Amino acid sequence: MPRDKPTEKKLLKTILEPLLADFQYWFERSHSFLSSEEISFLADVEQEALLKRVQQSQQEVSTAQMLFKATDGEAGVDLAVVLKWHQVVAQCWQVTVKWR
Repeated sequence: MPRDKPTEKKLLKTILEPLLADFQYWFERSHSFLSSEEISFLADVEQEALLKRVQQSQQEVSTAQMLFKATDGEAGVDLAVVLKWHQVVAQCWQVTVKWR
């Protein structure tokens, strides 16, 4: 007997909701790190620029989470936006690894 295919709404809830929570977690950690540590291999302006990108991404993820909840899981996020957030997180990870 064939299994029922999950609806788009169920897929969004299963995949997007935890993905947004993960982004919030990593952006919060990155925000805390960038605002509390002096990173010697980054110029002050570079560190400030990365922190601003993190803050902007945090706001975008918060907005996406609010829209997702307000539409009862019907709103998605454009893949280009998700990739941009991933790039910011990856850059923060690279800075953290190098800092250690």
